[in-house]
Amino acid sequence: MKRILLLGANGQVGFELARMLPPLGDLICATRNGSAGVAPCEHADLADVDSTMDLLERVAPDVIVNAAAWTAVDRAEDEPEAALQLNARLPSLLGAWASNAGAAVLHYSTDYVFNGQGDRPWREDDATAPLGVYGQSKLAGEQALAGSGCRHLILRTAWVYAARGHNFLLTMLRLARQRDELRVVADQTGSPTPAPLIAAATAAILARWLALADEAQRARSGVYHLSSAGSCTWHQFAETIFERAEACELIARRPTVQAIGSNEFPTPAQRPSWSVLDNTRLRETFDVALPDWQLGLDRVLSDLAACTQTTTEN
Repeated sequence: MKRILLLGANGQVGFELARMLPPLGDLICATRNGSAGVAPCEHADLADVDSTMDLLERVAPDVIVNAAAWTAVDRAEDEPEAALQLNARLPSLLGAWASNAGAAVLHYSTDYVFNGQGDRPWREDDATAPLGVYGQSKLAGEQALAGSGCRHLILRTAWVYAARGHNFLLTMLRLARQRDELRVVADQTGSPTPAPLIAAATAAILARWLALADEAQRARSGVYHLSSAGSCTWHQFAETIFERAEACELIARRPTVQAIGSNEFPTPAQRPSWSVLDNTRLRETFDVALPDWQLGLDRVLSDLAACTQTTTEN
């Protein structure tokens, strides 16, 4: 049985992975505080090299699934060293250790490696040109892992959200309960991708990849895009959230949503205006089809509504 180490098990994607990966092997989770709501869970400060090396030597995994990352896009502009440590140096360390140990690494990256100036879905071999520190740090992590010599999969995703954590969906639901009118950017386009979908697709991909011989795994190593099908703007996403959240009684009424330009909502980090990813390579290589973003949203909202009803009943 494969020994799988999951890093960042208490994040949005990591939490879902902790529920999806156990059928694939002996799963050991790791978080900074040693707790992820699942067992067993190891303690590791992934910003510290010694702590990370101690974890790797202690667990001795056959497969490392790295869901840990610095995702505070704006803060990265002011704290580049912190972003680089988790997003670039950690993958480099994992790749070097895995190469020496004969282990494999699955790692997540982002649409922010592109400059957002496009009119068709981004393919894996398109030129990268990140606009800010976050994207630069994630690209550096991709390059370090690919250059380590270990068997690896790098899954780029985009516009991640979930029923827990800090994300656009939960922010919109909170604001809808507080305000009658909201202003949301309408000139950035992407594919909202729920964490449960990422975890389910990852489990399917990993199961098929690990069933191959080492050389076949190595032949399929590389970058793949993993995001929901279809696309929308943040404004369209917000409108759809409110329409469907009202239908399942998560909010009492829909607020008015005013469309604005990015220049009306300045942020420290520049966002890509076009973040749609082409999933063709993933589908053709691993036979994984990804549903439309609206279907993914319905499922997450249904889960939230069910949890709310259970809480109310109890």
